[in-house]
Amino acid sequence: MLSTVRADGTVHSTPVGATLDLETGIARVICSGGSHKARTIRKAGPDGAAVAVTQVDGRRWSTLEGRAVVSDDPDRVQDAVRRYAKRYREPRENPQRVVIEITVTKVLGNAG
Repeated sequence: MLSTVRADGTVHSTPVGATLDLETGIARVICSGGSHKARTIRKAGPDGAAVAVTQVDGRRWSTLEGRAVVSDDPDRVQDAVRRYAKRYREPRENPQRVVIEITVTKVLGNAG
């Protein structure tokens, strides 16, 4: 689940598949460039938007909080697609795909 904050202050949450690079502290989410989440984050400007990514597996859960930016750089998008495919499955074709890159500042969780 990726949670962003709308302009009116309400929270928008949507299911996503995220990957985390432990070496760099960057979490990545791939999506369409026209999606609500991508548009909301882009509107925040170059410093990015505050977001949270949560994943739940039974009693185990984790939340990654941080600042997110959107990139349509082909190399960064392809890297994110590769990471997604390794963790989940090969994503469907999407010529408008972008990557949301989250610089993780806080990690919360419960190992069950």
